[in-house]
Amino acid sequence: MLTPELISFLKQTRKNIVGLVICVVLFLFGFFIHGNIGLYINLSGFLIIIGGTFGATFLSYNMKRMEILFKVLKTAYGKQTRSPGEIVKILIDLSVKRRVKGVLALQDDEDETSIIFLKQAIGLFVDGCSREEIKDSLSAEMYFFRMRRDETRRVLHTMADVAPSFGLVGSVVGLIGMLAGEGDSAVVMATVPIALTSTLYGIILANFIFLPFAATIRERTIKELFLQKIITEGVLAIHDEIHPRMLERKLKAFLTPSERCDYFTSLENIKEKLELKDLKEIA
Repeated sequence: MLTPELISFLKQTRKNIVGLVICVVLFLFGFFIHGNIGLYINLSGFLIIIGGTFGATFLSYNMKRMEILFKVLKTAYGKQTRSPGEIVKILIDLSVKRRVKGVLALQDDEDETSIIFLKQAIGLFVDGCSREEIKDSLSAEMYFFRMRRDETRRVLHTMADVAPSFGLVGSVVGLIGMLAGEGDSAVVMATVPIALTSTLYGIILANFIFLPFAATIRERTIKELFLQKIITEGVLAIHDEIHPRMLERKLKAFLTPSERCDYFTSLENIKEKLELKDLKEIA
């Protein structure tokens, strides 16, 4: 069953999906254009590449790192990140709420928010941490988050590095078979596909699978770090009791011009949301 969040995600990624389908069709058409697609299918060469690539990866990294890699890829392709504009809107609402109802009123938002980093930031604020303590804690969280993601991305780069090498291994296996079967046309015809398709498989896996996956993780990490930077600046400004309108102007600097127009909550909506009797309460 399609949830509203999934539908929204599919709408935003439909151009990527359409572009990917077109490119894959063109890519495969290049194989079909000369006739028999069976010429490019060889189980022996494929097993050499898969077994060698994953075997070298398992020797380089522990199983826990591989599990983290699959989880990160699942999140990167299956879960939509919040937009910067949404984060700014949330922070402005928190600023108004803190100004009107006090710091302890933010505990409700700490429990309800689905953004883990924002939940941590609010928790530090509610617990009475100083400005420097909040800043140091959030900066450390961002630093180690980036380190963990870089380490995960390094696994894919390792796989992309070794896959073409095992393609050469498959080619050598095929050449050895050809030399061993010299004079026997049946043996030569059976080993030539291994020699050629192994290199092909290694190059395709490296450049069409592993490197794009690594680029996706890098792009996702940059987006999440950007959102974390917005949250850090916003929470520190709320801690300093900056006026909500000044906070809005400050955080809008993170947004593109198209995201700044007619997006944020008006004073009337703030009044209705927080059940204020007089807009002067946030002045």
